[in-house]
Amino acid sequence: MTPLALALVLAAALSHATWNLVAKKSGGGGNFFVLMGSILVGVLWLPVVIWTGYQEMRGWGWLAWLMISASAVVHVVYFRSLLHGYAVSDLTVVYPVARGSGPLLSSIGALLLMGEHMSVLSAIGALLVVSGVFLIAGGPGLWREAHDPSKRERVRRGLLWGAITGGFIAGYTVIDGYAVKVLLISPILVDYVGNVLRIPVMLPFALRNPSGFMQAFRQQWKAAMVIAILGPLSYIMVLYAIRLAPLSHVAPAREVSMLFAALLGGQLLGEGDRTVRLLGAACIALGVVGLAFG
Repeated sequence: MTPLALALVLAAALSHATWNLVAKKSGGGGNFFVLMGSILVGVLWLPVVIWTGYQEMRGWGWLAWLMISASAVVHVVYFRSLLHGYAVSDLTVVYPVARGSGPLLSSIGALLLMGEHMSVLSAIGALLVVSGVFLIAGGPGLWREAHDPSKRERVRRGLLWGAITGGFIAGYTVIDGYAVKVLLISPILVDYVGNVLRIPVMLPFALRNPSGFMQAFRQQWKAAMVIAILGPLSYIMVLYAIRLAPLSHVAPAREVSMLFAALLGGQLLGEGDRTVRLLGAACIALGVVGLAFG
């Protein structure tokens, strides 16, 4: 991985961790908050998209349109899958499985579908990052919950939907990687379409309760504004990194955001499973080093 690609991945990870922390502290994460963020992305990024699109879209062929459409659809399906997973199980089950399996499947997809190659050091680095994500996210606790009869079925559903969500993460990562790396579509356009398509998906929640949406907007618009800026920025930097380095390296390396989130949120040294979290942090750090030099 080139130094510039690594710098983009680390900056993207810090940006991603920051907006997630803002969302958590503001009480965001509900349907209204997601809709707010998507609308603000549509407004704030529109001038840049118009400029980029005017320069680029005139030269698109059918394959470019197909890939940008596929990316948008998979992004929306991923989002609905994630929300459904949270509805039928616990975040502590769905989240580590999705975040752990997503980059691993992305790397495999890049190797099989995009003809990329991985050195032994890079492969070890990717596995270390995935393992570290699982540890920091509380993955070992799944073993205890799976043996609790009262929680077993809920854990099973969480494992299933976490894996499905991880598959969709891998799907849009490979599609977007092909779009920006092979077809040279602007990362700004790829991210924008996927974000804005969430609006019609989430709009029914606001239409059913317009007063509730307006109340949420008055309380959370500042946090939604931060997320509307940093969210797309973090993924756009990842996509630019994919142009400079193999997707199979970038996909797991971007999960260093989990380490930044744990540090910023003060959870890395929090009570409970401290040793496991520190081990996860070490795995992520060593894994990124392996991906950078592999």
